[in-house]
Amino acid sequence: MKVEDILGQLNPEQLEAVLHTEGPLLILAGAGSGKTRVLTYRLAYLIKGKDVPPGRLLAITFTNKAAEEMKNRLAGLVGRISQAMWVSTFHAACMRMLRRDAEKLGLKRNFVVYDEDDQRRLITQLMKDNQIDTKRYPPRAVHSRISVAKNEMLSPEEMTKKARDDFELVTAEVYRKYQERLLRSNAVDFDDIILHTLALFKLYPAILEEYQEKFLYISVDEYQDTNRAQYHWVNQLASKHRNLCVVGDDDQSIYSWRGADLRNLLDFEKDYPDAKVVRLERNYRSTNKILEAAHGVVVKIRGRKEKKLWTEREGGLPVKYFRAYNGMEEAIFVVDEIGKLVADEGYSLKDIAVFYRTNAQSRVFEEIMLRFNIPYKIVGGYRFYERREIRDILAYLKVLVNPEDSVSLRRVINVPRRGIGDTTIGRLEAHSRLYGLSLYETLFRAEEIPHLNAGTVKKIKAFRELLQELREEMLNLPLAELVRKVQERSGYLRELREERSVEAEGRLENLEEFLRVAAEFQSAYPQEGLPEFLEQVSLISDIDLYDEEEGAVTLMTLHNAKGLEFPVVFMVGMDEGVFPHLRSIMERGDEEERRLCYVGLTRAMDRLYLTSAASRQFYGGAERTLESRFIRDIPQECLEVVGGEELKDIAAAREREEAERLARVYRVGDQVRHAIWGEGTVTEVFLTDGGPEVMVEFPHLGAKRLSLAYAPLEKVE
Repeated sequence: MKVEDILGQLNPEQLEAVLHTEGPLLILAGAGSGKTRVLTYRLAYLIKGKDVPPGRLLAITFTNKAAEEMKNRLAGLVGRISQAMWVSTFHAACMRMLRRDAEKLGLKRNFVVYDEDDQRRLITQLMKDNQIDTKRYPPRAVHSRISVAKNEMLSPEEMTKKARDDFELVTAEVYRKYQERLLRSNAVDFDDIILHTLALFKLYPAILEEYQEKFLYISVDEYQDTNRAQYHWVNQLASKHRNLCVVGDDDQSIYSWRGADLRNLLDFEKDYPDAKVVRLERNYRSTNKILEAAHGVVVKIRGRKEKKLWTEREGGLPVKYFRAYNGMEEAIFVVDEIGKLVADEGYSLKDIAVFYRTNAQSRVFEEIMLRFNIPYKIVGGYRFYERREIRDILAYLKVLVNPEDSVSLRRVINVPRRGIGDTTIGRLEAHSRLYGLSLYETLFRAEEIPHLNAGTVKKIKAFRELLQELREEMLNLPLAELVRKVQERSGYLRELREERSVEAEGRLENLEEFLRVAAEFQSAYPQEGLPEFLEQVSLISDIDLYDEEEGAVTLMTLHNAKGLEFPVVFMVGMDEGVFPHLRSIMERGDEEERRLCYVGLTRAMDRLYLTSAASRQFYGGAERTLESRFIRDIPQECLEVVGGEELKDIAAAREREEAERLARVYRVGDQVRHAIWGEGTVTEVFLTDGGPEVMVEFPHLGAKRLSLAYAPLEKVE
């Protein structure tokens, strides 16, 4: 694409940002204002219009999904030369730097990244080894505080000095031992990736100078979400040429709870007094009514950088607000509206999203959608890579790459069961601590360990031989074939096949899907191997797995919604104490909750619904609630209150219709299969106020009365 074609597709403010290439630049980009286009076109202009070699450009995004989107757009604008650019997340860029020079920090290049589950397992084990009371000092809380310390760039020694109570003193000591064990295991955690890179820069200034010279232009997206470690990394790299472009929106800063520091954006002009500031306020996503509603909420934040979104999409439908009697009625209203939108307004299910403040709120909406056969998907729920079977196979693969990884080795040493129980593992770990060995090295000295009988030693020997054989094959086999061998040779697939349960069948399907993931990686990156595959998997986030083309309603938390857009949005649970969330406003005031509300409102393109409930279940009892303060902040001319007495009649009619449909599906004499109890025969069919039910006679168990709305039941044809 020619330079004039690139520039001709921009509005005046976007063009101003793209053409400013020399010196620091702050782009305040409101929601839906085309910031991705500006970033991408600016990079394309540097290559096409300024003849900057792509290898001297660094662009940082906050998700792998955003990085891939930017790479694809750039390829369309400037061709394959864009592949020489560094376009990635903070962690992926730092991993690239660390892999090259890991040895300088005492790591081997094949180091592995521990995810949250690995980290908590290690912390729990360390606390038990050191007789630290895990009830008084919960490992989850200790892990969280260590992560906060790392985001604040505090070492264990600095944390000890700043400790204010026993909990922080104990945490600092666990932190010290945790870092020592990570190093011995040739592993890092997610926070370490950036901290270790900063340590590399500090210890070896020549390495920093090399990257400072290399990156002539640096761009950072979502700058309001950076933490202090990321801030220091960016500013050190940019300090030589000072061509730093940051894009952000203080109105969308919603991650302080995980270390994001809004000061990085607000103080940019103090850090760079000569910075040019460009405001992108034209919104290409939402109607004017939606933008006015969002502005009414966010304008009350003190100290925000002044901006107000506008759009050429004048008017639009008002924001619809429904206040239900209780949470069940709220969910029925949402589902009924979805039905109308699809049947009468031409929307498809993938056009519609339901946002809530916390994951626990999804349950009632799932129940009602299941009852009325509305397909849905949850983003940020139980992720694919967190499923037990996937984590088990990943642990095997991590051990093949890095045998010193004792956390992964401990996970799979008896998975599937091979007769190496907890007592044996305890003796192996005690021996490894006594002689300063890794758990893997200890496997080769099992014969020397007291109280291990010959049978147990034989099982340990068989396991270590399995690992040795797989490690040898790792060097020669294609990635997907290696993954298949691990699944087969470990005995994992055999155990699941022999289980013959619905759950085991689902787990086998997940492992088959994991094989496809490996095959796709192998096809996309034929020169890469297992270490690179594991690295990519370790950096995947919830939103990277989101498929916008899947034909289902999307359910997600408001935090996960950032960066997405939908023609129709339902924001539910708009009650004081729910949203804004009580704990959040008690700890930090309501400003971040306001920004979170603003993010949710501005995801909607055409239609926006807000719902609340006068009564909700809390801790087993019903409590009256007040509607959210955010409802009252929305200008009245933007809001339409909907609902009425007919809602219960609608809900009852839909439930009756669904009950009758299900009752026709199941007849007396049908053979059915229950996920737990196996096969049985339907002896009676009932229509009740709670929905259709059946009586099933199970051999050896007798008769069971089951709700068709909830029981894991299927007909046997």
